This record gives sequence, C-alpha cells and structure tokens, in this order.
Amino acid sequence: MQFRDLQKQYEVLKPQIDAAVQKVCARANYISGQEVRQLEQQLADYVGVKHCITCANGTDALTLALMAWGIGPGDAVLVPDFTFFASGETVAYEGATPLFVDVDESTFNLDPDKLEQKILEVKAQGRYTLRAVVAVDLFGLPADYPRIEAICKKHGLLLLEDGAQGFGGTVNGRRVGSFGDIATTSFFPAKPLGCYGDGGAIFTNNDEWADLIRSYAVHGKGAMKYDNVRLGVNSRLDTLQAAILLVKLEAFRNSELDAVEQVSRWYDQALAGCGFALPHRPEGFTSSWAQYTLRLPAGTDRDALQAKLKEQGIPTMVYYPKPMHLQKAFAGTDSARADCPVTERLCETVLSLPMHPYLTRDAVEQIAGKLR
Repeated sequence: MQFRDLQKQYEVLKPQIDAAVQKVCARANYISGQEVRQLEQQLADYVGVKHCITCANGTDALTLALMAWGIGPGDAVLVPDFTFFASGETVAYEGATPLFVDVDESTFNLDPDKLEQKILEVKAQGRYTLRAVVAVDLFGLPADYPRIEAICKKHGLLLLEDGAQGFGGTVNGRRVGSFGDIATTSFFPAKPLGCYGDGGAIFTNNDEWADLIRSYAVHGKGAMKYDNVRLGVNSRLDTLQAAILLVKLEAFRNSELDAVEQVSRWYDQALAGCGFALPHRPEGFTSSWAQYTLRLPAGTDRDALQAKLKEQGIPTMVYYPKPMHLQKAFAGTDSARADCPVTERLCETVLSLPMHPYLTRDAVEQIAGKLR
C-alpha cells in the first residue's frame, strides 16, 4: 500500500502524460515553452485571479512574494507555529524575523484570536516593523480567511497565503490561491496537484507585484533576459513539468478532488466513535485533502502504533513532530520565543493516514480496521 499512490495515478493518466512529454521533446523547447504560459493562464482562471507566475518550487514561490514586498531586516512576519519549515524559513532568509502564532486545534490552521493577540503584542513592544502575516492551508483545508483578512486589513498588514497543501480547497466557493494579497502553491509530487519533480506558482491581482515577481524569478530581468535591472534568482518551471501539470490539472478538476472527498468520508465513517479526533471541516469550507490527519488519544504510544501498522503494510506519517519555534535553526532568536501550547500538543498526537484519489473503499476499511 502506498501513502500517496503516484504510480497508480500515472497508470491512469499514462496515455495523456506520455503524449504531452513527447510533444515537448519533439519541439525541444524545454525552458519557457508554450505549455508554461498555457498552464499559468489555466491556473489563474481556475483560482480566479489576474496573474499566475510559475516558478521552480513552492519555497521559491514564498521567497519571490517576500522579495516583491521588500521584506527584510528589521521587519517581522507572523507565521503559524504548526507548519512546514519553509513557511518561516523564507522569512528569515530574507533577513526578517518570523514570529510564531498558535493554531486552532480542530483545523490545524492559524488561530485568528491568537493572531490578533500577537499583533497587538508585537506592536506594543516596538522592536520590529510588523509587515505581513503568512496563513497556511494545512493538510488541504483553507485557513479562516474571512477572519484573517479582516484582521490584516484592520492592522494594515499584508497577507501571504501559503497554499502549498491547499490547492483546490475553497471557502464559500472561493478557491485557495485567491486569498490574501499574494498566494503561493507547490507542485511537489505528493501535493494535491503535483508534477514529476519540483515546481511552484504565485497568484496575485496586483499588476506591479506580478511584474516584479516575473523579473525576480529570471535574474532580475527587464525588457529581456540580458537586460538585468535588479538582482534576482533563477526560478523557472520547466516546460516538461508544465506539460505534465496541464494533464494532471484536468484530472484534478474533473475527478480527483471529488475522489479524495469521498475517501475522507469513508475514513470518517470507518473511524467514527473509535476515540480518534477526526479532521474537522468548518461550514462553507472544502479541503483538497493533502493529508487525512487525525489526533490520537492522549497517552498513545504513537511510535509503537506506527511500527505495528507498518508491519501490516500500512504506511503512516507524522506532520509535524516539532513546533517551528523549537527548530534548532531558530534557537537563540526572537523566533524561538513563542507561547504555542496547542501546536506542542498537536506535534505529540497527530497521525496522517494514506490518502489519494485512487484509494479504494476496501483499502480504507482495511486501514481503519487495523488502526482500531
């Protein structure tokens, strides 16, 4: 059994993917080919924003957004404590200070009440210029954007949506990637929409920022690539990956999102009443189910449970075993000073089960039965 069965997905989509790859190879236009622009237009239309700029990976997408805003030394950015390292790493890499905020225990996402408390605390201390908030769509579920957007507007802060895990999710019909001032996503293979390598994208309705990001992504280019008007990076999505993503985006829209939602319902039914805290979907929210993550009862020996499941051919994962503020990279900095008891509790109790569009009901019943 696969945790996320990319082999099965390829088997289903093989004719279309092979044809798309062969088409690119026949033209030998491997960098900035026509498929890249086609994909950007389709992604922008799907999300419902004016601009989509693809790049080399999801981490670069976050970096490029921060570069467009000029975030750097002396600035602070608020980041959820329960997330992947890149959400805070990119802030620190730009010379700014990530300050971590606790999350909601039922959704795993940034807690709006804790966010506003942290904003007031940082402003009162006066040590940093508070510039932005990063909200993460963890495990596929969008963050509480109706409240987070209002808080950012109230306090004059930029909002960056880290949609690396949430592409395809919605809030009241509005899609992940359309929230905040800039949004990003990742096409890492295991993501809801993944390529066959690394890839990422940035979404925005702001023309100036879109132009800046396109420039920064190609060595700070101006009118053409040998006219360098600023210092940039080299972060482009390969044409081959764009061609693969065009095929996979169609399947994602037409069947895969509905399929993972059905798998999540099977899990809910099979695990109801067994003592696990199952994933929560607030009213009006839909998830793209990057992970199906439950919370184990307090005192469970998670390592032993994982080992027993592995012996029976069932893979599981722990996302994430350590809060961001306790990562060694932040030791001795203000980033390490955080009061996040919910995150610390989640890091000890979460467990993610196999989840993908091609998981059968029989497999779900088998997993649930062994887990029980």
